[in-house]
Amino acid sequence: MKNNQRREFLKSTGLVGLGLFGAGSTLANEFENRPLQAKKGVNRIQSFNMSGFAAPKIDTVRVGIVGLGMRGPGAVDRLSKIENVEIKALCDLLPERVEKAKAQLKDTPHKPDVYSGNAYSWKEMMDRDDLDLIYIATPWEWHTPMAVYAMEAGKHAACEVPIARTLEECWQLVETSERTKKHCMQLENCCYDFFELMTLKMAREGYFGEVLHVEGAYIHDLLALNFNKDGGYQDMWRLKENYRDGNLYATHGLGPICQILNINRGDQMDFLTSTSTNDFSMHAEAMKLAEKDNFFASYAQKNFRGNMNTSMVKTKNGKTIMIQHDVSSPRPYSRLHVVSGTEGYAQKYPEAKVSKGHGWLKDEEFKDLETKYTPEIIQKVGELAKKVGGHGGMDFMMDWRLIDCLRNGLPLDQDVYDAALWSCVSPLSEWSVANRSNSIDVPDFTGGNWKTNAPVNITLAGGGNTGVRV
Repeated sequence: MKNNQRREFLKSTGLVGLGLFGAGSTLANEFENRPLQAKKGVNRIQSFNMSGFAAPKIDTVRVGIVGLGMRGPGAVDRLSKIENVEIKALCDLLPERVEKAKAQLKDTPHKPDVYSGNAYSWKEMMDRDDLDLIYIATPWEWHTPMAVYAMEAGKHAACEVPIARTLEECWQLVETSERTKKHCMQLENCCYDFFELMTLKMAREGYFGEVLHVEGAYIHDLLALNFNKDGGYQDMWRLKENYRDGNLYATHGLGPICQILNINRGDQMDFLTSTSTNDFSMHAEAMKLAEKDNFFASYAQKNFRGNMNTSMVKTKNGKTIMIQHDVSSPRPYSRLHVVSGTEGYAQKYPEAKVSKGHGWLKDEEFKDLETKYTPEIIQKVGELAKKVGGHGGMDFMMDWRLIDCLRNGLPLDQDVYDAALWSCVSPLSEWSVANRSNSIDVPDFTGGNWKTNAPVNITLAGGGNTGVRV
């Protein structure tokens, strides 16, 4: 890389200005000659530990939702069906989207005010004093600014994935949440998938023995959608994200397996290494489209991330994590979800299976496992969740659990340290890919408290009393 390219890369990944370079060394030498150290987390003293934090109870959770394009309308529908929720405000850049979302609520008790028309209408919404929770479903570049602003305005923040794109943004979220004592939850719905929840309970109860290796992924052919200029993403924002080369969307596969390994709560990521294939699809697609439509001419001049990114993480306790990302190859959808232990093994894709040795358990044995290891949340709202929908029900279970925790003053299943850690894999993987897959230290956002933080509670103790309208 030339010096100006290095500077642009570091600016784009948020690695500049974070005290990541040794004193007296030049930027060029640090970037080329040795792995970058994410030093800000070393010997950091927390201002307040948000892990296990229980905010005061909120009997009726008053919600403002911003971002009503791809994911937002589904959130409006799901939240409208949870009792003791009041959707008080809706916001989007485009007025027609706000009106359409408001129309969804026509025959419900919800009568939201609407905000739209400019890129900062969301600030006006968040400044009102009758909201408890801001639900963010906007393009990625807005996630951290909106979540930070919400917490500064005295609201809890719940944000779609990834919640941050740079290390600097990760630290902004952590420091703001600690200072304001407001929850900052990344809406990682895959943590509420039925099989992922079952394997979490199995791991907790020792079914796998000592879990030593896990795998997760986001493998989803989005090539056509990313290049869809009419029915795709507003202003082609997700296509533009693919100018970065790394694991850009790690959290779907990563969240559930981090909970299984008790990452941030008994174990911690130590270092990461990442590699990508070349791009064999996206530039070719841009070139093909540009031949017929001048709209794509500028995209045909861009470099895109490689098809497959594979990142590996070693933990402080000697476990390994593999995360993959591929959204441009013609492959069946997969999040992998592999759990490998000293006494057992499970995987979800291409089908959910469990093993205690060389062969898979028989169907009847697997059904017995489902009966034994189905967590309370599935027993409570699993069937309702399937009726309401949202990726098979896991979206609804996530929203219901969030509201139930806020209403009962319980710690959230995902805190700001999870949000920052799971998201920081993207900029760290970008650095590793750009540096011939050299390893890079992973920041400790918990300030060392991962050693004593309690694991995620997979029961409904203290809660489970939030009703549902179907």
